[in-house]
Amino acid sequence: MESIEFKRIRAKLEKTQKKIAQLIGTSIKAVHSYEQGWRKIPHHVERQMLFLVFRATHGKTEDVPCWETLNCPEEKRNNCPAWEFKSGDLCWFINGTICSGQAHGNWQEKIAECRKCDLFKDTFQDTNIFSTAGEASKNAKS
Repeated sequence: MESIEFKRIRAKLEKTQKKIAQLIGTSIKAVHSYEQGWRKIPHHVERQMLFLVFRATHGKTEDVPCWETLNCPEEKRNNCPAWEFKSGDLCWFINGTICSGQAHGNWQEKIAECRKCDLFKDTFQDTNIFSTAGEASKNAKS
């Protein structure tokens, strides 16, 4: 997660740095460092921020579950934790999903694949939190 994405989520949630620090279980100094780009945003913080903005913008959804949208065959569904825990709206949040045919080794690999997925993109399109390639390179220069 880029610092601009972190800032956008905080703005979308309408939370102060202090409130976000409390919600994600870290210090205000850490939040400030994430937003300034001085500190890499840890994977567990990225997951929490995405979860918070998802629930704030979508609530408990009745959306079509991921396995129906992606037309997953029954064998694949039966081995997927999103199916097992009836969390088709949170497939991007749950480790061990097998969208590409196998579970990923870590969160970084998983979220990189999710960011390419149309379902993920559609889920977060109204939040305007994700950096474009141009923004990321511009921010790296400043």
